[in-house]
Amino acid sequence: MASSGLFSPRLIDKSVSESFPPSYSVRPLSRDDYNKGFFECLHSLTWTGDVSNDRFVEQFDWMAGKDIFYVVVIEHDDKVIGTGVIMVGRKYIWDLARQGHIEDVSISDAHQGKGLGKLLLKTLASIGHNVGCGKIILNCSEEKKGFYENCGYEHNGLQMSLNLPGFTEEPPQ
Repeated sequence: MASSGLFSPRLIDKSVSESFPPSYSVRPLSRDDYNKGFFECLHSLTWTGDVSNDRFVEQFDWMAGKDIFYVVVIEHDDKVIGTGVIMVGRKYIWDLARQGHIEDVSISDAHQGKGLGKLLLKTLASIGHNVGCGKIILNCSEEKKGFYENCGYEHNGLQMSLNLPGFTEEPPQ
């Protein structure tokens, strides 16, 4: 039996979900996705650490229903082959606007070059629109800039970061 998703699938515009190629579907992340290759898909993007199913479920349960985290997956042949996140922040500026921040966009290597990344971004934008975001931002590497520009995003500013003690984006040696 399939488990419920992280958020209501109604937040994904039907016109967007129906634009995926046959045999591909987009939907909210589910508690069952650990066993469908969710982390293998993320490995196309970056190192993830050694995350157990229990830790995955704990994180899922913490995120569920918070109206902040919207993690979507693309499924093909009962496997997760794509994923992305839009996090929604509420602001005091711009008339109490909501702003979406897209992160962790990943398409498995074997499925890249099929237009799925662009469809994934359209999915995340439709969720952002449907939860009231007026603006969506993302950070990307220089080598990914052209891809995001082709998807309608514009260069705007400079990304800065501060890694706090004990945090690393690199796998342990």
